[in-house]
Amino acid sequence: MLERYKTVRLAGSKEIVIKKSRFIGHIMPVETEEAAVAFIEEMKKKHWNATHNCSAYMIGERDEIQKQSDDGEPSGTAGKPILEVIRNQKLKNVAIVVTRYFGGIMLGAGGLIRAYTDGAVAAIEAGEPITRVLHREVRVELDYTWLGKVENELRSRNTRMGETLFADKVTLICLPEDQETDAFIAWMVDLTQGQSVITEGERFYFIEGE
Repeated sequence: MLERYKTVRLAGSKEIVIKKSRFIGHIMPVETEEAAVAFIEEMKKKHWNATHNCSAYMIGERDEIQKQSDDGEPSGTAGKPILEVIRNQKLKNVAIVVTRYFGGIMLGAGGLIRAYTDGAVAAIEAGEPITRVLHREVRVELDYTWLGKVENELRSRNTRMGETLFADKVTLICLPEDQETDAFIAWMVDLTQGQSVITEGERFYFIEGE
């Protein structure tokens, strides 16, 4: 799993007008190629009367799946520029469709490339770019006498926290960044003088800064 990656928060659309042609950029976060294809087909059905619905998507930890379509525009003037925007902005797991309603003025190859590039950028803005950061669940079980001190230290460290479980002993569910797990555990062992029971759990992605 990647320690962090950039994607978009949600599905979104944004329209721009270039020489009377309407370009509507649509974006969707996707985890699979099937989801990307389904999104593209959905946009094509929604905008069935558009002149073109050009698209691109990039999926996978190492961008293993990359596809693009000019949908009738001159080769290389639509799908490729959309894919290049995804690549240049270092986004992962997104699909973009740029819908064009022709306005009567020819743009030429260079104009089309710029227009579809701008349409893709507009789509990304609508989808709200975010960075997902991998965290690890670390459960810390300790006596109640340690609770106040440990909670204060965790607050000072700005550690992301889950719930706190109260039983015979108290269990704090801590969520440090995955790459910091070993250092965090070593710090906790030192802080509690070895009097805590520490268990590593699952990994989760959280949005950076939230």
